[in-house]
Amino acid sequence: MSDHIKIIEVAPRDGLQNEAQFVETAIKVELIERLAAAGFQNIEAASFVSPKWVPQMADGAQVMATIQRRPGTIYSVLTPNLRGFEDALAAHADEVVIFGAASEAFSMRNINCSIAESIARFEPVAAAAKAAGLRLRGSISCALGCPYQGETPIAAVVDVAERMLRLGCDEIDIADTIGVGTAAQVTRVMHAVGEVTDLSTRVSGHFHDTYGQAIANIIAALDAGVRIFHSSVAGLGGCPYAKGATGNVATEDVLYLLRGQGLTSGIDLDAVVDIGQWMAGNLGIKAASRAGNALAAKKS
Repeated sequence: MSDHIKIIEVAPRDGLQNEAQFVETAIKVELIERLAAAGFQNIEAASFVSPKWVPQMADGAQVMATIQRRPGTIYSVLTPNLRGFEDALAAHADEVVIFGAASEAFSMRNINCSIAESIARFEPVAAAAKAAGLRLRGSISCALGCPYQGETPIAAVVDVAERMLRLGCDEIDIADTIGVGTAAQVTRVMHAVGEVTDLSTRVSGHFHDTYGQAIANIIAALDAGVRIFHSSVAGLGGCPYAKGATGNVATEDVLYLLRGQGLTSGIDLDAVVDIGQWMAGNLGIKAASRAGNALAAKKS
């Protein structure tokens, strides 16, 4: 298996979308540009959803129009429907992200339709993305657990993964939205998904750290053969639909792990530590990265 790990940095979108205070466009732009300069191959830059539901992402078009793009970096945007896709296309996004849940209860409670209906809604978006030559990524939320129905059946995760693959998704995100998963569970889910697609090139792990299991879950996913992971600088983020869910696993912690495992990412850990401390300062919070805070203290 490859020793190179692809990290998708999600702080500018998934990390910031739940912040109560509006983060100025200029700060979002600087965050994205600093992340690209640190070596990230893929950055979730914006979300083209209704400002009514996610006001923090209302300036997505402006962010995308302002950033100085780094050659070789993929700038991704979340697109819930054709309107969102059209905005993404106009913004020259490199990749569009569609999303569905592996939990029927979560799907019904949050978008008032079944899993099958939610995936069907993305058919025109997927077709349009493929016609435009854009990368298409599918994210499966609540893949390890649901706030309403408990543990998610593995068969349900595989079913959604297969549906997304049929839509033409280039990558599938296995997302532990509320951070309840454990290493043994991750192993079982990843091996099952690996039966229908290649784990090393087409599957990513997206872990939240609600129960402090994210790093252990990443190790389990690595052992299963996954080579793509999502993380958020300073551990920013959460889930607006999952009560008590904390942020994404911190990028600094993931990079520190990878360095200890002898795995490469092409990302400058020292630069990411500085970015995490800077961004936390802008938000008036302490960074939720143990490695980041320890390394920053060591520097000072």
